[in-house]
Amino acid sequence: MTYPQGDVRLLETETAQRLLRSTIPARLAYTAPDGTPRVVSTWFAWTGDEVVMSAYLHCPPLGMLRPAHRMRALRERPDVALTIDTEPQPPDVLLLRGRVSITEVQGIVPEQAEAARRYLGEKGGAAYVAQASHPETRMARIALRPTWVGVLDFQIRLPAIVTT
Repeated sequence: MTYPQGDVRLLETETAQRLLRSTIPARLAYTAPDGTPRVVSTWFAWTGDEVVMSAYLHCPPLGMLRPAHRMRALRERPDVALTIDTEPQPPDVLLLRGRVSITEVQGIVPEQAEAARRYLGEKGGAAYVAQASHPETRMARIALRPTWVGVLDFQIRLPAIVTT
């Protein structure tokens, strides 16, 4: 069965699942408080239902003494877009849209520790978590439950401009 672009069942495709398990950083697009668009590269973890990202609110060992700038923007305007895409041409692309929910966590967001192991390997991930571990560390768990999904693989699924 071929699902149309926008259908959340596209998350079940081989391309989407491969990108969600990859070590390619996601690019999160959001609207800043001044109304301008912003994009930030971010680690993520896929739970099977949500793409979970995180941001430091306070982490003295890493020199983070105030919340990441994007936190205010995401709280004010939680509608976002996210892409995970490969570099070789033609790229494989996963496009997600939806609204993020934000939960403050004392310590490290569990999915951030999982992402650190995926991106840095077991040893590097453990070192990252150990460095960020501190009684005052607080993080924001930023969860996107996609409401719109697009997949481009340039073999089965092409952008509309290529097919018209």
